[in-house]
Parts: sequence; structure tokens; C-alpha cells
Amino acid sequence: MKRWNGWGETHIEIKLPAGAQNFLADLVGRPSPQKNAAREKMLTTVPPSRIDTEKTPDFIYTDQACRLDHAHGQSLPDWTALRFGTLNRFADAVAKPETESQVEDALGFADKHEMTVIPYGGGTSVVGHLEVPDTGRPAMCIDLQRCSRLHHLDTENHLAEFDPGVNGPGLEAALKAHGYTLGHYPQSFDYSTLGGWVVTRSSGQQSLYYGRIEDLFAGGRIIAPAGRLNLPPFPASAAGPDLRHAVLGSEGRMGILTRALVRVRRLPETDDVYGIFLPNWKAARDAVQQLVRADLPLSMLRLSSPVETMTNLVMAGHEKQIGMLKKYLRIRGLHDSTWCMLLLGVIGDRRAALAGKKRAMKIIRKHGGVSAGTPMGKAWKKNRFIAPYLRNTLWDRGYAVDTLETAVTWDRVDTTMKNIEASLKGALEDENEKIHVFSHLSHVYPTGSSIYTTYVFRIENSARKTLARWHSLKKAASQAIVDAGGTISHQHGVGVDHKAYLQAEKGELGVDLIRTLSARMDPFQRFNTGKLFDTELTEIGP
Repeated sequence: MKRWNGWGETHIEIKLPAGAQNFLADLVGRPSPQKNAAREKMLTTVPPSRIDTEKTPDFIYTDQACRLDHAHGQSLPDWTALRFGTLNRFADAVAKPETESQVEDALGFADKHEMTVIPYGGGTSVVGHLEVPDTGRPAMCIDLQRCSRLHHLDTENHLAEFDPGVNGPGLEAALKAHGYTLGHYPQSFDYSTLGGWVVTRSSGQQSLYYGRIEDLFAGGRIIAPAGRLNLPPFPASAAGPDLRHAVLGSEGRMGILTRALVRVRRLPETDDVYGIFLPNWKAARDAVQQLVRADLPLSMLRLSSPVETMTNLVMAGHEKQIGMLKKYLRIRGLHDSTWCMLLLGVIGDRRAALAGKKRAMKIIRKHGGVSAGTPMGKAWKKNRFIAPYLRNTLWDRGYAVDTLETAVTWDRVDTTMKNIEASLKGALEDENEKIHVFSHLSHVYPTGSSIYTTYVFRIENSARKTLARWHSLKKAASQAIVDAGGTISHQHGVGVDHKAYLQAEKGELGVDLIRTLSARMDPFQRFNTGKLFDTELTEIGP
């Protein structure tokens, strides 16, 4: 059973080692855990639906429980509203279609009642995509999770056609049965959906080999108020702008993706991850930069800063094993206050992977690196989708955890990471609050890298005060990203939380082009209103 006010299944819980509790108390301060609102009480705050429940199709639901569960995602404001019991905007109905024709029926129903439409995939958005807008109109959430079939696997052309609501495990299971894989593994893999990956321009943990979702999305179909938009899966085309890229990152503003064609591969013979330790940040960063440009069969290069490395080791517990690791690395000449952990993924056919691993290790040794072998990589692969559960544990102990990310060119990586972390550490100085901040490079490219930053702060005794802290932190870090010339989102999308910063990246004309495309697809602007951009067009005259 899924948690109604947190992440994941109720039977999965991460215990916090005693050393980790003391570690956080020293760095952030002693917390003041708050009592969570009860689900039964929250249900009493859900108002009656504003639509005639006697005339709804049987796949449209108006009960309080369903509407509560679809009124939020996984952003920090969502969590705060659920835990403190202050969530106050709910869709009037939730449609759960099973077919494309039922999606069209749901949209017809919404049009008849002039309802705002909120597409819903796995409910994993961390930037406010599922927030119910305050428009004065009734709203309908269209949950696509029952639209989850594999319609066709074309083994000659390596294309697979899926419904948009298939989640990560369902998609991979369907392909694996035939010896294929998509290879897209965001941290939300267990719950997020193919349609959600496409419309938010998602990036998977092994995208260095498989590619980001824009590389994997070959075509499909969008159903919008203006009609159907069909996107054939051409291998390539020079026939004007690529309309796939209007859909990628559209965040539900243009309609609903009802079919997705994706490029698949045969399952690799080798898919291993090695734990590597490098002596300091400069050596580690230089090694990763050289590795990504060496044209090796690598699936990932995930590099933790010294602070993140230390934090991960402390939070993992296993003091005896960690102690043995530290002793081994000291013997090899690495000092544990500055070392950086690198997860190195090697993938492909066995012969090429072995040759690639040898070349990669040669580069790593050149920069003073030491391999800890595959045990750490195997542990990471086993638990790589479990990390979000730590948010549940920490909140219950009085700490909030949030993340943010950007991408910049290599010449800006060090300064940008430093400035983001400094902005977060200083954002609550007037309250004498300490923030624990750490970063890693999660996806690297020949021209630059993403920067993924996590921060931990103490929750307050009310939703208003906790959100005020979060807003101060988010604003400071977002401004640091804009000042650095970084993208406001490398992988999480824009939603509500990043909307104010989109124009700094796209420019006024660029944002208006996005608005114009959306207005053509959705003339009355009822799809996911308030997300990605504000509706009003800027007047551009002579």
C-alpha cells in the first residue's frame, strides 16, 4: 500500500543509524518533530464535488479519498501541506481511463463542464506539476496509470509503442520478456510513467549510455482540444522544426500524450558499476571530464563531493564495513576528509566492456584514484530507488530534505556548485538556522555537467513557517543558478516552483513562443493551468 502523505510503500522504511542522528544534530541542530495530520481528518476538509456525480461515466470518480490522493505530487510544498494538514485545493473529479477512447471521453466531459484538466502519471513531480490551480473553474485530474499496455514491439526497427501510463518496472518487464530494454532509470523509476518522462524531459541514471528521454522518444500521439497531433517515428528528418520537441517538456500544457514510441536496445551482456575513490575534488572532476571525452562504453559517471561522500557513508551505517574501507583507502594514500566517491558504470558486450574498463581504470589511476570494486556498485544498484524513502524518516524526526539541480559548461561547474551551496547555507542566517548542503555531478557530457544538490533543514512548528524557510532557500539557490548562467532544471522540469526563472533562460520571446504553441493546442488554456508559464502573452509590436 502506498503512503498517502509521503514516498513509496508503507512497508518500506529506512532506519536512521544512531551515528547519522548525531551527525545531523551537530550540523543542522536538534530538531523538533511535529505531529502529522491524520488522513481521516484530511478527508473531512475535501469539499463536495462541483459536478453532477449522477451523470459521470463509470471511470470518473468524485469521492473524497480519490480526490485527496490526486491533489498533490512529491514537492516540498506538497509534503508540507499533507503533513500539517493544510492542503486546500482539490480536483472535483478524477478520471481513470483505460483506453485512448476513454481519454477522449474524459476530455469531452471536461470540455462540456468547462473544467481545468490536470494530467497525472505516477504522481512523482517534485516541482508542483500536480498542484490544483485556483481558477474558479472546476477541475479534473486525468490519471493515466490504467493506460499501461505495450501495443507493439518492432524488433526489426527497435521501436516499442506503449500507452503513456506504464511505469518504469512495467515497461522494463514488458521489454525484458523479449530481450530488450529502454534503459531509462530516473530515481522515481518505481512510480513515474513513460508519459511523465516525456513531458518533463526526464533523465535516467544511465543516460550516458542510453540517452536522455529526448533521445529515446521517437514519436507518438497527443490529444488536445484543437485535435490530434501525430508524430511519426522517423529515424531523422529535415522537414522543418522537430515537433517532438514541442511535446518534450510541455508539462501537460498542450494536451495529453496517449501513445509513445520509444527506441529500444537489446539487453547488454555487461552492466556493472564500480565504486571508485579519488583523492580530492580537483583530481576527481578532472578524471570525470577526461573519462566522458574518451568515447568509452560507460553508462554513468556519478561523482560525489567530499561532503556528499562523507554524508553518504555516515547515513549508510555499517560502521564496521565503512571502517575497513577507510583503513584500506588510507593505506592506498587517500585521506578521508577530502576524498570523493565516483560510481562508474561499464556497459555493453563483454569484450568491449572489458577493454573499456581497462582504459577507464588507467585514467582513474592517473588521477590518483583507487577502485573499491563492484560490491559498492552492486549495493547502489540494489538500493538506487530506495533513497527517497529517507525523506519519510527524516521528516518524522523533524528534518526536511529537498533537492535542486542545474547544468552548466565545464568551465562553470566548480564556481556554480560553490555558489549554490553558499546561497543555501546563508539563506536562513537571519534565523540562526544551519543548513546541511552537499552535491554531486549526476550526469556528465563532453561539454559540461549537471549539478545535483541536496539540502537538509529543520522543519518549523507550522506549515506557514516551514514553507517560509523553504521559499527562502529555494529563491536563494535558484538565483544563484540564474546568475551562473545555468539551466533552471536539468531533469525535474519547471512546474510551479521554477516558473519564475524560466524567462531568464528562454528570454521573453522564447517564453511567448511556448505560450503561443500551447494556446494553439489548447485555445481556452485549461490544460495544467499555472504550470510552466503564466498564460498571458507579451505584446510584441513594431
